[in-house]
Amino acid sequence: MGLSQVDLIIFIGYLCIMVGIGLWIANREKTKTTKDYFLASKSLPWWAIGGSLIASNISSEQIIGMNGSGFAIGIAISSYELMAALTLILVGKFFLPVFLKEGISTMPQFLEKRYDSRTRNLMAVFWVALFVGVNITATLLLGSKAIEQLTGVSMSVGIIGLILYTASFSIFGGLKAVVWTDVIQVVVLIVGGFAASYAVMSYVGDGSFLAGFDKLMELAPEKFNMIFTKDDMYTDISTGEEKSAYALLPGIGVLIGGMWIANLYYWGTNQYIIQRALGAKSLKEAQKGISLAALVKIIMPLFVVLPGIAAFAILNNTGLFGFEGEGITEADAAFPWVLDNFIGSGFKGLVFAGLIAAIGSSLSSMVNSASTIFTLDVYKPLIKKDANEGHYVKIGKLTAFLSLLLGGIIAPLLGSIDQVFQYIQEYTGLISPGVVALFIFGMFWRGATGNGGFYGVLSSVLFMLIMKFTFPDLPFLEQMAIGFAFTILAIYLISKYETKKAGAGEKQHTASNAKLGLSSTLMVITFPMSIIGLIENPADVFSWVILLMLAVLMILIWKDDTNKDKNAFDAEEGIFKTDRAFNNCRGP
Repeated sequence: MGLSQVDLIIFIGYLCIMVGIGLWIANREKTKTTKDYFLASKSLPWWAIGGSLIASNISSEQIIGMNGSGFAIGIAISSYELMAALTLILVGKFFLPVFLKEGISTMPQFLEKRYDSRTRNLMAVFWVALFVGVNITATLLLGSKAIEQLTGVSMSVGIIGLILYTASFSIFGGLKAVVWTDVIQVVVLIVGGFAASYAVMSYVGDGSFLAGFDKLMELAPEKFNMIFTKDDMYTDISTGEEKSAYALLPGIGVLIGGMWIANLYYWGTNQYIIQRALGAKSLKEAQKGISLAALVKIIMPLFVVLPGIAAFAILNNTGLFGFEGEGITEADAAFPWVLDNFIGSGFKGLVFAGLIAAIGSSLSSMVNSASTIFTLDVYKPLIKKDANEGHYVKIGKLTAFLSLLLGGIIAPLLGSIDQVFQYIQEYTGLISPGVVALFIFGMFWRGATGNGGFYGVLSSVLFMLIMKFTFPDLPFLEQMAIGFAFTILAIYLISKYETKKAGAGEKQHTASNAKLGLSSTLMVITFPMSIIGLIENPADVFSWVILLMLAVLMILIWKDDTNKDKNAFDAEEGIFKTDRAFNNCRGP
């Protein structure tokens, strides 16, 4: 295993070019204010937003982690990608207009405007801890594993290299340097990803990419099951243990429950995703960028899942293919194995550069967002309120460096995890149900109060922790759906108690088009799936929980005759109108 001298020259050359471009942008675009540094001076065009969204999203957790899950459980893991495309459209239609209208820079700022400073502070701490302890750490871990397998360089050296590469442009140049380097990196990434997929699929298909599909379905039909039952199992090759595939992707629950929450959280409330849209020239540019990202998400399974399945088929049929190379000892090694065995010398360096591009892009985005939240939502309001803009920019740069450093220290401690992508989803799932409920209520139910939001989301995190350790065998996606149901009821009951205790307030009697649109969309998508689930298994408690959750949510969204909280937004009908990117009209 390893890279040839030509590969190394191409790879090192690529890294030097990217670092040079990043530093040039950082030097050219002076980041004197927080708006410059954290929001790219609000100057980003739609194509840069779309490209940066994909580059930030397709990290090592996608290319390596999802291919690892493809190797282990199959094509079903692509549900995340396909549902993400639809989620992006919903975010562009319903969420972005509110965020841009309110002029926020961070997600915690929105929570303060809608609820109170306690909710902002709580979620700011949660998010910074999540970015550093889970996202940055896992990305460094997977990236260093790939570097180790392909070059023989130790994991610790790989982590240091990734930290230095990311720091070189993301720290000094801020969001603008991150986005513009993303645009280049996403091209290299997609070309490299498809090259790897084409090479291994053509090998399976005896020279034909399309024939490779038929061959895979013949050799590994179990890997093309999109809906798992409780009897579906897979083998953890690192331990040889048989594990439940249903526990990772619980059947119809994938379509009607937790995955919707995971996607709405990631694409609609996640700082390092939304931050690109917040830096857009206008709402129109932001929505067009979101549309571009949604289109790319549809085709992503071709290179973030298929190579992993192909690796499984080849390694389990070595005699048929005449393959005599080395195997792998863990699922997440599937994509580096494909890269090492099926990409020729010279081009392998470019594909490897694409992989590092994905890692560097995601790391820079996560680091920039952790820095943004800490500086604007923790340091500025709680530690030093009246400093000049230059001081906050310096704190942002220092925070970015420290978040990378802490991630690098923690990463080796996670080395025994077999499917890091699933690890990320599980631990993100501890806060995502509460966060999604918090944002949906904040935007579309005027009766939600500050206490309702604060105690609702706090109780949600505690509820998810209790459920995780009390019901360890319950699939985490089902845990997320139940946690979401718990949170909406908690926010509702606390808010109603508070308004009733305080006395009558301002009455609202007219449902906005925003509410009607969101509730109708959720109903059309989710209700039929829950019915299908009950037809398949009338005794399925989870499907009944989903129906109850959905009914309560729809009632709250539609019912608009409650007391209006003092911080509630009066949604304007016009802000939810979009251009032809969404409804084929010709604009205003």
